[in-house]
Amino acid sequence: MAEKKRNAALRPIQGVRRSTTHSGVTHVRTYQSGQYVVVGNHLAQHRELSLTAIGLATHILSVPEGTPVDIRSLADRFPEGRDRIASALRELEAHGYLARVREHTESGRLVTRTYVHHAPVPDRGAAVAPLRVAGRPAPTTGTRDRRPEAGAEVTETPKEDDQAPHRDAPEPEAGRKERGPRDRHHDRAVALLAGLRRTDERLTLSQRQVDRLAPAVAAWFEVGATDIAVHSALCAGLPEDMPHPAGVLAYRLRAMLPVPLPARRTPPPTTGVATGPARRSDPLQNCDGCDRAFRSPHPGRCRECRAGRTVPGEGLCVA
Repeated sequence: MAEKKRNAALRPIQGVRRSTTHSGVTHVRTYQSGQYVVVGNHLAQHRELSLTAIGLATHILSVPEGTPVDIRSLADRFPEGRDRIASALRELEAHGYLARVREHTESGRLVTRTYVHHAPVPDRGAAVAPLRVAGRPAPTTGTRDRRPEAGAEVTETPKEDDQAPHRDAPEPEAGRKERGPRDRHHDRAVALLAGLRRTDERLTLSQRQVDRLAPAVAAWFEVGATDIAVHSALCAGLPEDMPHPAGVLAYRLRAMLPVPLPARRTPPPTTGVATGPARRSDPLQNCDGCDRAFRSPHPGRCRECRAGRTVPGEGLCVA
């Protein structure tokens, strides 16, 4: 008789191959004909990214172009809160997997265009792109404008909690220096910006926004624009959906800045005329010979009588 075993071998799981390792993960691979995404190990096994950031990057890589991936939309889709999602997006931006660029459309609307990189971009120094206008070349700066060669391009409207904080210039200390020659229109510009809400309540600006837009309005005054011209340029034809009025005003002030007025041409000096006060005409005199009127500074005979060529019937001669 066969030897009796104390422990019987376990029945193998159908469809799962036996692993040679005694512990750890065992891959159960299934062929997928479609609806899958390729994720590189540089992202899936990243040593510095958090698990939330890796999972969020995988989700963004899997969605089609045009899908909103702002903080509010992602918070509605996943159980993680906005703080964790915002922190994960910042991690992906810091490691070169994500880039968010703010742009103005032709209608003056501010949108956020998100670029997701399938491979990390090593140089993050040029990640912060300048504010661009759709349909126009990007302004030349010290760093080149990075547009991903391979990646999903997602355009979305900006959300209040998805905007990068504005890096406003530090306010000058009071009394540190006097205003320069270009600051003479500052108070006039501030008064114009503060009064825009009388025309449209959506144009109610904060003190920081007024201080940021005042130099652009002063530039209009420097080129000879009037208050009515600036007010019309800022308030005419505003879009119905305007969540960021300060961005719309900044774009209009920059894009619609008029050219300076040309200098007035001085009339050329007339040749052959002596400079000085204009000479007055001589008074009329009666000729002593023919009794005709002629102009002369002193009474006497006219030119015809002096020459002996008096013409009868004429009542006036010019000497």
